[in-house]
Amino acid sequence: MSRDGFIEGLRSFVMWVMDVLSVPILVYFVLINTSLLTLIVLAYLEFRAQHRRRATALSWQGAGLAPGVSLLVPAYNEEAGIVTAVKSFLTLRYPRHEVVVIDDGSTDETFARLEEAFDLVPVPRELPREIPVRARVLGVFVPRDGRTRLVVVRKENSGKTEALNLGINAASEPLVAMLDGDSILEPDGLLHVTRPFADDPTRMVATGGAIRPVNGSRVLSGRIVRVEMPQTWLPRIQLVEYLRAFLLGRTGWSRLGGLILISGAFGLFRRDVVVEVGGLDPGTIGEDFELVMRIHKRLRDEGRDYRIEFVPEPVSWTEVPVTAKVLRNQRRRWHRGLWETLWAYRTMLFRRRYGRIGWVALPYYWLFELLAPLLELLGIIIVPLGLLLGVVNVPFAVLFLVLAYGYAVLVTLAAMVVDEWAFHKHDRWRAIWQTVASSVLENIGYRQATVWWRLEGLWASLRRKKHVWGVMTRTGFDEDPA
Repeated sequence: MSRDGFIEGLRSFVMWVMDVLSVPILVYFVLINTSLLTLIVLAYLEFRAQHRRRATALSWQGAGLAPGVSLLVPAYNEEAGIVTAVKSFLTLRYPRHEVVVIDDGSTDETFARLEEAFDLVPVPRELPREIPVRARVLGVFVPRDGRTRLVVVRKENSGKTEALNLGINAASEPLVAMLDGDSILEPDGLLHVTRPFADDPTRMVATGGAIRPVNGSRVLSGRIVRVEMPQTWLPRIQLVEYLRAFLLGRTGWSRLGGLILISGAFGLFRRDVVVEVGGLDPGTIGEDFELVMRIHKRLRDEGRDYRIEFVPEPVSWTEVPVTAKVLRNQRRRWHRGLWETLWAYRTMLFRRRYGRIGWVALPYYWLFELLAPLLELLGIIIVPLGLLLGVVNVPFAVLFLVLAYGYAVLVTLAAMVVDEWAFHKHDRWRAIWQTVASSVLENIGYRQATVWWRLEGLWASLRRKKHVWGVMTRTGFDEDPA
């Protein structure tokens, strides 16, 4: 085929694609951004309602209503931040809690750092086997002082999911909180996230807490002493993502009664319910998403009245990737876990017994989370190609950019305004302007890269390619020398 013939054929194909898909793609971008804006409005209404209750928000724990909590911290090669994280967990303002660290066969100095910091000694403790765990337990350790409520369990490496299941077996309190080993909780975090269990102890089965990037902030003895923006643009853009999706998005879903995802970086569950459904599934990548879906399905199949809520007040600060390589592994893993969980629970779609979960939340995740990168990639390729071939006119290309990216920037700015009104985490105008700039830069290169990485995760899952966890290189918290 001649060069002219190839170009003419390509032009004809692009014209056909534009005739068929141009309007649906534009409508799709309008719908996805409008749905996000709707969730942000719902989050604003929830924040406003919580502001009214804030005066009495922390008075309930003095009446003996605070349920005991076991904080489960799986750790694999977390030497950079594990001691700081555990210190922050032990010194939370909460009447009854313990910290259970599960060292998942770390090959670095994770256990040595813990042993030195807390003067750990081995104890002859036999752990329950309510949830099956295949890996061999290497030892159980506690602080020598006998007062510090810390338990460190060492096991052979078998993955984060089995580490959490072992932690559930070792937990002695009725509630279990699943945290990341590189996280820092705010001092009143547990008081807020356990409040729904005290308000409705018979129906509440799980709550999720907000997550924010810690990169760049100043830390002293496991506490955030000054909130700062990350020093580089990659973590700054992720901060914008976390704000829009993890804080405001999930707050909106919670208000709708359709929360189906609680992040593994900060989730609180009734231990008996987790044991009842069999713990976390070691065969899945998105173990946090899969667990929440399994709880929804089990309790709705049995006709039980229950509640799952997102609580935006408590904040877990976590270190986000600072390199494109690590970020790519993370996003591939997230999207693969999303696909595998949605596919596993596809029978819940449009079934009366599953209510808003089956009729609203799951269709949204299929259409606007799972398929979003596929349709966005199509637009990214077709519109510029059409311009080059003279098939797409300039007004249409401008309309595409406005609806796909301009509207997205406005949605992010709306999320930023609501967050600043509700929590006012940043005191400096420089940080606010950096957030605004990040919301724009997110759409220039970053968003297109994450589209491709998410599709890589989907493709790997469809090919049933064995998943290999990437190494999340930690730089550690920026400890303030003062």
